[in-house]
Amino acid sequence: MKPVLAAMWGVLAVMATACGGDDDDEDRQALIAQGKDIFRFDTFGDEAKWTDTLRMHEVIATSVDPTTALAVGLKVDADALPQSLKDGITDGSVDLTSPATTVALLKLNAIVGMKGEVETVNNVDQLKRVGITCALCHSTVDNSFAAGMGKRLDGWPNRDLDPGAIIALSPALTDAEKAVFNSWGKGRYDPRFNVDGLSKPVVIPPAYGLADIHKITFTGDGDEIAYWNRYVAVTQMGGLGTFSDQRLSLTITNGAQDLVSSKLPALQAYQLSLAAPAAPAGSFDTAAAARGKLLFEGQAQCMTCHSGTLFTDANQKLHPPSDSVAEPETPSYAARSATKMYRTSPLKGAWQHPPYLHDGSAATLADVVEVYNTRRSLGLNAEEVADLEQYLKSL
Repeated sequence: MKPVLAAMWGVLAVMATACGGDDDDEDRQALIAQGKDIFRFDTFGDEAKWTDTLRMHEVIATSVDPTTALAVGLKVDADALPQSLKDGITDGSVDLTSPATTVALLKLNAIVGMKGEVETVNNVDQLKRVGITCALCHSTVDNSFAAGMGKRLDGWPNRDLDPGAIIALSPALTDAEKAVFNSWGKGRYDPRFNVDGLSKPVVIPPAYGLADIHKITFTGDGDEIAYWNRYVAVTQMGGLGTFSDQRLSLTITNGAQDLVSSKLPALQAYQLSLAAPAAPAGSFDTAAAARGKLLFEGQAQCMTCHSGTLFTDANQKLHPPSDSVAEPETPSYAARSATKMYRTSPLKGAWQHPPYLHDGSAATLADVVEVYNTRRSLGLNAEEVADLEQYLKSL
């Protein structure tokens, strides 16, 4: 009997483990789903900044029509639009030059990364409050319905977005402040300007392909995405909560509530679930990419830093500004960070997010290769530069 009982207990143990595994997976999927909702729609109470301080609801209601919104890189989630509105956009009966249409889109939760509180008074929609979400900078759309309108692509950096130009619309800013914000340009943002008063914007980074990478910002300040999510939510978005880092001698608290901390685990789980997009079929020369791979692993010395399956040594070390081909000058962007160093950027999905290098100084992947070729004296000829570019486009 004992062997039989032992076998039965063994089967029960396996079943319990399997059931527990299913439960764990269900819990993980639920956490990811919660994080997706936070990423897309949670403002962390930052209406206090965007409405009460910057008065952006006034600007939107009077001056920001959909045509203007699209021009500064805002995107529209086509799946949030009723068919009647889609038909009106297609046939031209919906006025895309009216701010009232923008308010209607906000009411539908259709503007990616923006959340509006809209009240209907005497049959007129009035925008009372507005805030922003993570998706404003770190999502775009596939343009499947129209330019700037389509299905969401979470984690893809919105390099069409001009955050500085949007902020500069605020009537609460001085002309000098507006000039700084307007100088940044599309796809660039300085997440330290309001902390140290310097203006040295970096490109908006992707929020995909971060699984198993422990240093997820250009300067590797935190070991988890949650560090940067808290930093951005509190110090940049204006969410209600506290961010503190002794290395920066910085503590910022907004409001008496904490609407950030409890949401960080789910938000991180969702971001870690976002894989880097594969290169589209036919978007690169496969034969050239094969030759480029050999150069990447050999003469070009790329694997010295862009190592392993993650194409980065960020989990092992950070690099001093003197190692950067983009910005070794003083003061470097890294000098304003907690680490004073740079991480090696992972390369998966690099085809998707030009311009390149943390400051956006390389317009194309070919430009990136040429910068390294020149400043590292790699000795690559024009054909080899082109082959290496094709390999990078394939990742």
